[in-house]
Amino acid sequence: MREALFVKRNTDKWRDMEQNPTRDPDELTARFVELTDDLSYSQTFYPDSTVTRYLNGLTAQMHRGLMQNRRDNRNRFITFWAYELPLLFRQSHRLLAISAGIFLVAGILGWVSAAHDNTFVHLIMGDRYVNMTLENIKKGDPLGVYNSSGQSTMFVQITLNNIFVAFRTFIFGLFASFGTMAMLFYNGVMLGAFQYFFYERGLLLDSILKIWIHGTLEISAIIIAGCAGLTVGNSLLFPGTYSRLTSFKRGIKQGLKIAIGLVPVFIMAGFLESFVTRLTLPPLASGAIILTSAAFIIWYFILYPISLNRNRQP
Repeated sequence: MREALFVKRNTDKWRDMEQNPTRDPDELTARFVELTDDLSYSQTFYPDSTVTRYLNGLTAQMHRGLMQNRRDNRNRFITFWAYELPLLFRQSHRLLAISAGIFLVAGILGWVSAAHDNTFVHLIMGDRYVNMTLENIKKGDPLGVYNSSGQSTMFVQITLNNIFVAFRTFIFGLFASFGTMAMLFYNGVMLGAFQYFFYERGLLLDSILKIWIHGTLEISAIIIAGCAGLTVGNSLLFPGTYSRLTSFKRGIKQGLKIAIGLVPVFIMAGFLESFVTRLTLPPLASGAIILTSAAFIIWYFILYPISLNRNRQP
């Protein structure tokens, strides 16, 4: 291969390695192996070339990063939550915005559909749930469904179900992102129809102050899980300078880390739904929990990653 063609094929990849360093040990190792292959090829065919000297310097720099990362492995757990995961989210903010946009549009469509078709809520939520809620409204306890089972049992069931929904949303990204988009759309339509159901009966504010105690974390996590699924799907659709297989492996790894990062959020959401939502709290207390949850999501998944990424740049 001519040197000019070799450089042209790999320039974007080398630039990405240089400008977007990572502390993920698996990613560092994969990059190092790929870079040493390029260096070996360059040393064989262009031993006195500028590109060989450049690759030699870049490889040495990455080797130092590997050694530093090896020393950090003892603090792997802290590093993952405080550094690695937030930086991963910074790379995924565009897909996070797309995920949120799909969910929001679907929610609006669900609201509008329920407003124009009296049977739509029954279709989406199921006759059993709608009829039970109507009975609870008659009894003066419209959200009595949250008192229908034991707290501990409810906590386990809800948490496991939410984690299952999140991982299913992530896994459906394997279908070139369309599976994930379908999951986001379905959940968004369901939420929109659900909220209109209470609005129609003059209970919108009551439902918000009750449901969003846990829903703020739960819905946010589903949207973020959608971001993880889109990460996987886009790695197949848009491999960039990587081979499609390499890009897919990177996408799976990145998406899985995002999905795993949501587990504590779902545990907290399950706790709130099982032990707090059922309580009759003053509006101020409910609002405080909702705003605190929203502030955490915005800070950890948006603002902190931006700040962390800015501080690590030279």
